[in-house]
Amino acid sequence: MSTLARTGLPRHAVQAKALSLVAGAALMLGVFLQGFVINEPAPYELFMSGLIAVWGVSALRISRLVALLLALLVLFNLGGLLSMLQMGDLYETPLYLAVSLFLAFTAVFFAAILEADSERYALIFNALTAAALVTGMLGIAGYFGLFPGAEMFTRFDRAMGAFGDPNVFGPFLTLPAIFMLHRLLTANSVRVPLYAGAFIILTAAIFLSFSRGAWGLFGLSAIALTLCLYLQSASNLLRLRLTILSMLAIVLLSGAILVALQMPGVSDFFSQRARLVQDYDGGHLGRFARYAVGLQLATEHPLGIGPLNFGRLYGEDTHNIWLKALMDYGWLGFAAFTLIVGATLAGGLRILFRDRPWQPYLLCAYIVFAGHIALGTVIDMDHWRHFYLLIGLVWGAMALEIKQQRRL
Repeated sequence: MSTLARTGLPRHAVQAKALSLVAGAALMLGVFLQGFVINEPAPYELFMSGLIAVWGVSALRISRLVALLLALLVLFNLGGLLSMLQMGDLYETPLYLAVSLFLAFTAVFFAAILEADSERYALIFNALTAAALVTGMLGIAGYFGLFPGAEMFTRFDRAMGAFGDPNVFGPFLTLPAIFMLHRLLTANSVRVPLYAGAFIILTAAIFLSFSRGAWGLFGLSAIALTLCLYLQSASNLLRLRLTILSMLAIVLLSGAILVALQMPGVSDFFSQRARLVQDYDGGHLGRFARYAVGLQLATEHPLGIGPLNFGRLYGEDTHNIWLKALMDYGWLGFAAFTLIVGATLAGGLRILFRDRPWQPYLLCAYIVFAGHIALGTVIDMDHWRHFYLLIGLVWGAMALEIKQQRRL
């Protein structure tokens, strides 16, 4: 029996549908692999390199807006190349810059495919949430030693899941956690238990990462999301629901934290990590002192001192994304990065509350992206895979809005 007879659709339509399903599954797998990054190159790099290459020769289209993002990211990496040329010994720098360039391409890729089809937002967020739940549960299991060998998912008695650093693990979980919070605050009552369970798992994993940055990022993002939903809503009933659920969430989270603090070792470690200034922040060549050293070096070396060289010279990395841009990518890279951040914040804010099918995804991504920029003042994140995904999510919505305006 022919394809047309079996499905009622012409053969080319069936083939197009099949290709769409395969492409969607490949996209979800690529995003899912973001939750498992221990060493570089990670499985995410290997898979996404092939996916971008295949998509690029077959269906990827770059609009003017996305081309602007590509140009800025190329300039950023060109700054890194010029900075590398200042080094006498290259060490592993070529690989480092290759990963930087690859991650830049992922941001462009996500923006382009979302501009082509806004329904891919749901695929990306669902895959990201699934990855976060898996790696989050691994982190929780490792912290409590729930099975033999589970300690491999911890570091320094801190949950880190399938990551190499708790300080990356915690921030990675924030976007899925905020997405679950959005669903929890706005979904119908039937799905509330499902979203609540996922939200509790992700919140627990973030807490057990004992990352001050992740705690602050998650807390401020949750507050910002609730305020945005409150301001966006024209329904007094929904506002009342938001108020009640927010208060309930605060009570439950507070209770969960109090219970966790009763566990052996958790209270002392929490008290230690909750201090605003740690031993490695102050003192001679502490984190804050290195900021002053780095700024002085930036005035003397406009092309930068070479990627990762700051840590080799002073024993610790910059722990500041702006200073890292100056040191590793020079003034050119710093200018490009500043333009990327400024354009993302300004462009996303302009369309943040417009009634669009993709607006919930944009709202979550924008809030968490803004939080990451604030977090970047105390940590390096130029190789965080999910940071480039955040850029792509916001720029994809910006590109979709241009298409939407053209239809009106």
